[in-house]
Amino acid sequence: MNRKETLDGLRKSPKVDVCVLGGGINGLSVFRELALQGVNVLLVEQADYCSGASAALSRMVHGGLRYLENGEFSLVQESLVERDRLLRNAPHYVAPLATTVPIFDVFSGLANGIVRFLGLSRRPSRRGAVVIKAGLSIYDFLTRKRALMPRHHFRGRRSTLAKWPALNPAIRNSATYYDAWVSHPERIGMELLVDGLTSSANAAALNYATVEQNSGGEFLLRDGLSGETLTIKPALIINATGGWIDIANGALFPEKARPAPLMGGTKGSHLIVDNVGLRDMLNGHMIYYENEDGRICILFPYLGKVLVGSTDIRVDDPGTVRCEAEERDYILQSLAFVLPGVVIRPEEIVFQFAGVRPLPASKDSFTGRIPRDHFCTVIESSDGGPPVLCMIGGKWTTFRSFGELAADMALERLGRKRRLDTAERTFGGGRDFPDDRGDWLRRLAATTGLAEDRAAALFGRYGTDAAEVARFIAAAPDRMLPHAGYSARELIFLIRGEAVEHLDDILLRRTTLAITGELSLEMADAVLEILAAEKGWPPQRAAEERTRFLTLIRERHGVCEETLSARNEQRSEVCETTAKSG
Repeated sequence: MNRKETLDGLRKSPKVDVCVLGGGINGLSVFRELALQGVNVLLVEQADYCSGASAALSRMVHGGLRYLENGEFSLVQESLVERDRLLRNAPHYVAPLATTVPIFDVFSGLANGIVRFLGLSRRPSRRGAVVIKAGLSIYDFLTRKRALMPRHHFRGRRSTLAKWPALNPAIRNSATYYDAWVSHPERIGMELLVDGLTSSANAAALNYATVEQNSGGEFLLRDGLSGETLTIKPALIINATGGWIDIANGALFPEKARPAPLMGGTKGSHLIVDNVGLRDMLNGHMIYYENEDGRICILFPYLGKVLVGSTDIRVDDPGTVRCEAEERDYILQSLAFVLPGVVIRPEEIVFQFAGVRPLPASKDSFTGRIPRDHFCTVIESSDGGPPVLCMIGGKWTTFRSFGELAADMALERLGRKRRLDTAERTFGGGRDFPDDRGDWLRRLAATTGLAEDRAAALFGRYGTDAAEVARFIAAAPDRMLPHAGYSARELIFLIRGEAVEHLDDILLRRTTLAITGELSLEMADAVLEILAAEKGWPPQRAAEERTRFLTLIRERHGVCEETLSARNEQRSEVCETTAKSG
């Protein structure tokens, strides 16, 4: 992923078969698909890879139970197939998740669900036991041939409250079924990128870059780091920018030829809560519940904390979304409804995030009725320029099949045949995944000299790619950083190999330090020192980067410098306790 080599190569040979705009999960998916077919493909991302909606998902890998009432059966079936493929192809990051639905009525929502299914009503409504039973039965039917996880089952009020005594006592029943969750979605994006780049010498990618058409009809690639521009000559452009599709099209077409708006996204906000009692009470389950207004909300253990969400609000500018105070209040109110005895203190909200769902343009007043399916549309150029294939919609779960769809349309345009299928292709740390994890870790520790618990921590972060990280760590003297689980050599490995250009790239996306509330100011400064040394930044440039990061994490994620500083002392106390107990 050498940026200089990529730019030098484009100067020498500006022609590319396909230029993919957008380094979110769908753009990375179609890039990988095309690279694996040997296509000369260039990916361009305006910020960092997976820094938009692909960093703000609910961390669920699911079929979309609630989409059944919209009649989106094909989407649910496709999603369930792709969910099961991810369980097999990415077992290091995707795992089964027991999901429990509290039920407060028997017949509620039945009549309204029927008219909504027929498109005669737009209003949300509470769903009773009959409606939920019907949906879960369809879920089981669609997965009957694979049977990777147990079928759903119902509990009565007494057994439900015995297992979760903190639930709202007005509950009538509960139903438990199985979906899945993803621990490191941004890292899956990086693994797709690496799979594409390493499979073909004709594949290249750049983050922090943009593409625009100038007045002469040429397409210019602008390096967002140096400000340099150079000409590129794509035969086809794929617009995979999600919520930014219409904005990107504005830079690709003259004003007179710009297409009508294609996107109409909605914002979803989430909170990460550090409340041990709440986490333990969940007992490994997701609570998939309805707020009093009928809006679906989720609550589940996530990397030692609890993830709670979400909202569904129309937005016009995807670049400015953040979790607003009223959204935070709404999420906490929903939590208080389903678990009335649980109180979340403000300081227990350790991180918050918001992203835009890339939905097709719609005038529907009820956002829950906007279709969640995906499709591609091609916009032909009127001035002889390359056509633009736009990827509309899409759920995170279906990124592989959506990328496959777009890639097949691109291959047809190029007059080329598909030579490799990705349906059963493992990638990244999911390759050669061991049946006996303990034996694998013992062998890694023995060959690298790392302690077995250190090897286990790396395996949890990278799957079988931990072997490469461990070998790099062992190749030179290392030191542990203020966060007990990370070392300098591990972060140097990420900086050198994963296109890290800013501090937030590594703290927000290459690692889970920020989202888990584990990031302290001392740790941020330690990582910045390593990054500055690797990049050769002078003190002023490093200071600017520090200010940039602290502003971003405060404004976008609700974490101020004072909070980070307070974690210095918390981290020291943990380290002292660990040292004494050892």
